[in-house]
Amino acid sequence: MLNTYFSAKIVNYETIKVFIFSEVRKPENTKIKLIKNDDEAVNLEIVRQSFINGLELYECHCKEKLLLGNAYYVSIESFGVTPVVMDDVTTFPNFDEEYAYKGDDLGFSYSKEKTTWKLWAPLASRVVLFVKKFGQNFETYKMDRQEHGVYSLTLFGDFENYDYRYQVTNSGRSVIVTDPYAKASTANGHDSVVIDLNKTKIDLNEDKLPTYENYVDTIIYELHVRDFTIDENTNIVNKGKFLGLAEEGRVTTNKHPAGLDYLKSLNVTHIQLLPIFDYKTVDELHPDDSYNWGYDPQQYFVPEGSYSTNPNDGYARIIECKKMISALHKAGLKVNMDVVYNHVYLYDQSVFEAIVPNYYFRKRNNGLLSTASGCGNELDSERPMVKKLIIDACMYWIKEYGIDGLRFDLMGLIDIDTINEIKNLAKNIKKDFMVYGEGWNMDSSLIESKRATILNSYKLPDVAFFNDSFRDIVRGPSGFGKNHESGYMLGNTGYKEGFKFALLGSCVEYCYPKRFTSANQSINYVECHDNQTLFDKITTCYPEMKINEVLRIINSTNVSVVLAFGIPFFHAGQEIGLSKHGEDNTYNKGDKFNKFDWSILDKRFDMYLFFRSILAFRGKYKKTSDSDLIAGNNRFINYSDGVLGFETTKIIDSNPKNEFIFIFNPNDRGVVVKLEKYYEIIVALAGYIEDSGLFSCQNETINANQVLVLERKNKWKSI
Repeated sequence: MLNTYFSAKIVNYETIKVFIFSEVRKPENTKIKLIKNDDEAVNLEIVRQSFINGLELYECHCKEKLLLGNAYYVSIESFGVTPVVMDDVTTFPNFDEEYAYKGDDLGFSYSKEKTTWKLWAPLASRVVLFVKKFGQNFETYKMDRQEHGVYSLTLFGDFENYDYRYQVTNSGRSVIVTDPYAKASTANGHDSVVIDLNKTKIDLNEDKLPTYENYVDTIIYELHVRDFTIDENTNIVNKGKFLGLAEEGRVTTNKHPAGLDYLKSLNVTHIQLLPIFDYKTVDELHPDDSYNWGYDPQQYFVPEGSYSTNPNDGYARIIECKKMISALHKAGLKVNMDVVYNHVYLYDQSVFEAIVPNYYFRKRNNGLLSTASGCGNELDSERPMVKKLIIDACMYWIKEYGIDGLRFDLMGLIDIDTINEIKNLAKNIKKDFMVYGEGWNMDSSLIESKRATILNSYKLPDVAFFNDSFRDIVRGPSGFGKNHESGYMLGNTGYKEGFKFALLGSCVEYCYPKRFTSANQSINYVECHDNQTLFDKITTCYPEMKINEVLRIINSTNVSVVLAFGIPFFHAGQEIGLSKHGEDNTYNKGDKFNKFDWSILDKRFDMYLFFRSILAFRGKYKKTSDSDLIAGNNRFINYSDGVLGFETTKIIDSNPKNEFIFIFNPNDRGVVVKLEKYYEIIVALAGYIEDSGLFSCQNETINANQVLVLERKNKWKSI
């Protein structure tokens, strides 16, 4: 009928609302009927009706309780038949109690004799498995509905390397989807693939790894798989691939270490990889035609195919990813994985919305999506099956790939209970496992007291947070017109008091309320993949500054990150002053703006030597994480021109009885400071020199943009 809209939706298990928008009224005595599957139609009892501006609304009572797993339709003579939309069932009281599934067998379970597929689809009236061998046509099999809305099917025979999909029918609409629990796929997530995971087993070299008692004993180095290996100025063979990061003996044009060998030499402890699970916006068959950091997740259990040498091979990306992790482990480097569980790429195109409509994504009280992620949707981590998905994925990467830490993108959009549960489960597997993330407090519909934010850090013991106040104080704030404002280490001595707070790991009350219960919770950074590089920040603040002065500030700023209480964090290339050519958010802007330019390493090899030396210092002179010890065993010394001294005892574990002074001169000129005692200089413009034999003067000159570390050993009595 022209100009007519007719629909029906479930209100509760006994009630259906029917909507008719039409120029023609429903005849008074016309019955509204309900059809269940292929059964005969039965009359519905109209218990309430209204008519407003051409919209007729009927509230109808069902004689029998509506049961999920059936296809229901409403029929009205002359108006036709329409499916009953079941989406709102996910909001009914006790829905999660009735339908949440606790089994660990979603996805496929393979053996040579048989394969079982299981999909959680509680609203669906029908699920069909499509399965095919490569080069053949799909065969279809109707799946059986079991308890908690899980559809299951077992096929006998060997289905290794078979592609598969599901056809899910919800409220009369059928869609083809891949498996949200798939462990392997073809290129671009086109099909899920059955594999024998035993054939992907390799030695992940986890026995080669040291253990770390505290987070503050670690040093994190962030990189992107493609960025780090794609540059033409090395002899890395598998450029832009997992395998490229596993190659040993690779060098730059000037024969300096590159790739894995470079990482081994840096004295970092953990490599943080930008997302390596499957993401959407890079064509895996043509990876050079597009670019993305990977914060647009598509498949949470499958490695990214653009980093594989053969993305259509279900095994290749898995084995190659494991080889990369194994190589890093063999080098003594732990691997932290950047994970994105706050949103997905285009929720309305996601398998989650297709399989269980109106369940996975957080909504506000007005029914609209909560969009604090900035990406149009938020995963509702409090719902049991969303929480289960997140936890299952995390545990899978830890157990199957040997991951040593998780960095949560926009962690503040995930609830505290979920993060704490992941942390506890992970630490039962690896006692020094790291859990940390972005703790920004964003405008989510998740209530503030439940958000995993910095504001709630006291509710998240052993979870660390990116310390944005450290970044803003030390280098200066980013974005919103503040890119030209410099921080303390860039010469703005007005930040001196705040800099003291930053040095104390933001876990001691000093000019600001403390942010953390211990220094173990403070990720100290001045550069990460987001926003400007440190080089670009300095040149934005001081566009006329000479390059040698810019690089000198980079060195001194990096030393400040090393010396502060907390967890030092560095972005790949920060140590040699790499630039994004003035760009800020380069998540999709390609290799030119994002790659690690190894030719710059050849030009600035002295900066690399400086950087690795100060990290060696940090590794030897480990710091406490205890906020009370930090508060009670230091003294600030205010020298002239904003120069700051930081005297500390008892809180550097390797030498608890020795005295140290860190002196920071952020000025563009030298400053003379008066020292009360004589000290050995162990960190200066040349970096860290163990047992240097160089001693300070009572009137010591601190050069422009220099940080000095001075040590006075307890055995010295006479000087």
